[in-house]
Amino acid sequence: MQQQPMVSVIIACRNEEVWIGKCIESIIKNNYPKDSLELFVVDGLSTDKTVEIAQSYQKKHAFIKILKNEKRIFPAAVNLAYKNSLGEVIIILGAHAEYSENYIADNVKALFSYKVDNVGGLVEQIWPVKNVTGKAITMVLSSKFGIGGAKYRTGTDKPVLVTTVFGGCYRRDVFERIGLFNEDLTSSSDIDFNTRLKKIGGKTLLIPDIKVYYHYAETNFAKFIKNNFRNGFWTINPLKFVDHIPVTIRHLIPLIFVSGIIGALLMSILSVYFLWILLAVMSIYLLASFSFSFRYIKIGLRYVFLLPFFFFSLHFSYGLGSFVAMIKVLFSKNFYKIRFSKKQIG
Repeated sequence: MQQQPMVSVIIACRNEEVWIGKCIESIIKNNYPKDSLELFVVDGLSTDKTVEIAQSYQKKHAFIKILKNEKRIFPAAVNLAYKNSLGEVIIILGAHAEYSENYIADNVKALFSYKVDNVGGLVEQIWPVKNVTGKAITMVLSSKFGIGGAKYRTGTDKPVLVTTVFGGCYRRDVFERIGLFNEDLTSSSDIDFNTRLKKIGGKTLLIPDIKVYYHYAETNFAKFIKNNFRNGFWTINPLKFVDHIPVTIRHLIPLIFVSGIIGALLMSILSVYFLWILLAVMSIYLLASFSFSFRYIKIGLRYVFLLPFFFFSLHFSYGLGSFVAMIKVLFSKNFYKIRFSKKQIG
């Protein structure tokens, strides 16, 4: 039997005692040969039992390795594991998820058979606590109206080239060609990495038969808003550290939306017509929200009326985060330093 490529799987985690065991077990159950596999659990100084749980699996499986991430941030975890890895293929996973039995094997197969640089699968979101808020959040984060064209969330029935996937299964030479994850970006470093890959002509493929079961357990509305604000903030804040926009246009639409609302309210001081324009735009937005919400009527009539509120909450909090970051970036000396120094070099 032909030897399979060596694969290095990286799980970056911190305080994931609830999920880390299930995540590791799903990798153990994968049908990829364990003599061609190494699994790095990179812990960011957890204060719970995450490390103890990982160590209990390490005792039974020699291919599991545990690393300490002193910097405690995701990009540092990936870089640390990469530097200690031997794999021809690097797979980055989230600790908050489980993975189908074919996940590793089919990712690796597609990586070489399609001759691409990165491969991933579809994400199916699971809410363990099935209350109304949890269901509404899951629906919003799985809707095209909610999150745009992220096909790994909204789905596809055939392999398709995309900008990014959840986690990612990379050829090792990708890191050699574009460098490591940017540790200045405590968030959105994965988007930046895939943007740099696309910039040099790299290809990312989404395979629908590969599944990720993501446990979205957040049912607290306030935390939902806080998380969206943070995600929006980090779509723009990387501009203080990099000389390119590390996101796609869909990430910027909430910023345009919120900027339009704020701009219209400010301009209404000069003319009431701007309020009428804002009212017209918001009416169109509301109709679109109800249109997409109506698709969930079979789950419950209340969601038809509840989801528009969650859609707006998602878009506004995300966009507001981007708006705040934009102000901070424009007043950042580093933002101009990066661009002016680049011009002088050219």
